[in-house]
Amino acid sequence: MKKLPYILIAMRLILAPCILLLAYFGEAEVRFLIVALMYFGLLTDIFDGIIARKIGVSSEKLRRLDSQTDLIFWLSLGFAAYFLNSELIKSEWLGILFIFVMEALCYVVSIWKFGKETCTHAFLSKMWGVSLLIAFTYLIGFQQMGWAFYLAVGLGFISHIDVILIVMLLPQWQYDVPSSYHAWKIRNGKERKKTIFFN
Repeated sequence: MKKLPYILIAMRLILAPCILLLAYFGEAEVRFLIVALMYFGLLTDIFDGIIARKIGVSSEKLRRLDSQTDLIFWLSLGFAAYFLNSELIKSEWLGILFIFVMEALCYVVSIWKFGKETCTHAFLSKMWGVSLLIAFTYLIGFQQMGWAFYLAVGLGFISHIDVILIVMLLPQWQYDVPSSYHAWKIRNGKERKKTIFFN
């Protein structure tokens, strides 16, 4: 049981190249298979943290591995969306570039301050993940962008600002910080780490 969270993370990591290969070599009929794999990957992401806390194996190593696997998983979906809908992606390149810049900025700020990547698992980041799920469902499954894409870009901006604030406010690096408000409370000694484990 103690290995189960790692197995779930590994499954999500394995899904990434599978999704890329399906999108690159497949035809239109692979679209809904990719969407199904995306939802399966989301389930592994939900349950790895729940199980880890339940059996008492949640740790810095596990949470950092989870975060980096999430990044690889969502990037694979982004490239899959491009392979299947290149013209749609090109038409919205500015919003996509903006999100990539914000993501890179989070890493730059965290590595500059702490020498480590971010691993906040913040609430707004999770909301952004839900919006990405909706956006990729529309884009990959139905070849549409519209409101789902703009929602993902808007929430992406807000969630990345929150992560940057968390990093700037924390006196020392730590994982699983739900929001910049919680980081502010930690900075002022009003909340201890053990009270904010969150997934």
